[in-house]
Amino acid sequence: MKKLDRFASLSLAAALVLSCGTAASAEEASSDASEGELEVITVGASATPHAEILEFVQDAIEEYGYKLDIIIFDDYVLPNVALADEELDANYFQHTPYLDAYNEANGTDLVGAEKIHYEPFGIYGNGVEDLADLEEGATIIIPADDSNETRALFLLQQEGLIDLDADATVLTGVTTLDIADDHGFKITAVQADTVSAQLDNSDEGSIAVINGNYALQAGLKISDALAIEDASGEAAQTYANVIAVRPDDVDSDKIQALLSVLLTPEVADFMNEEYNGAVLPVFELEEEEESTEEISTEEE
Repeated sequence: MKKLDRFASLSLAAALVLSCGTAASAEEASSDASEGELEVITVGASATPHAEILEFVQDAIEEYGYKLDIIIFDDYVLPNVALADEELDANYFQHTPYLDAYNEANGTDLVGAEKIHYEPFGIYGNGVEDLADLEEGATIIIPADDSNETRALFLLQQEGLIDLDADATVLTGVTTLDIADDHGFKITAVQADTVSAQLDNSDEGSIAVINGNYALQAGLKISDALAIEDASGEAAQTYANVIAVRPDDVDSDKIQALLSVLLTPEVADFMNEEYNGAVLPVFELEEEEESTEEISTEEE
């Protein structure tokens, strides 16, 4: 996909059917196609993987009478500014803790309409093939911004590399100041989008915690990670990426149509096959949990 100016759209569908409600069938939409043009849903997204996932559903959304215009953003602020200013119908790039922090800081009331996917953090090494071989005094590079720092520190604790204060939780958030025991390692917090570059330039024997989309952009494979966040843990739900909208639009036909084409087995398969574990469909995980609960109930 070609990167465009801030609010220039990338048209991802041709006009085939008239705009209709989410309850309208594909047949009804097709029969009305000649009476008008498709209604546009404008969604702001990060290039990888969010825009790619939206692109995958471009044909399916036409069955509901809509086409997608995707606006690609390079930062984590402008997509929410554009959504609050009604220049977007939705955006897709962030998790709920980030959205909540943005709302609090900016006096907005944007909401997550649905959780779509989860990008597990991974630990990657410079000349380190096993965390057990990490030497005392080694540098551990982590992202420094809010929720990313929290996730990185909990992953390090998950792997026994540090101990956090006993009252530390994912929801309240932590920083390096909450490390009770660093086990002799040098924890260095840097800007999230520079972590992979910092690892490349670090001394051999260093490791870094890198979040999913930046790992993808750096050409890193999740299969090469020395450890990843537990997908069944608290982080998977807490940091799931959401479709964010203005509160009055959650139940609108546009947003419900968008969710209808995203929350499907086809999209789950696309994520699993395209990203090889770097992007996990959260809605699929929820279905698996419900299935497990039903089996447990039957056994009891």
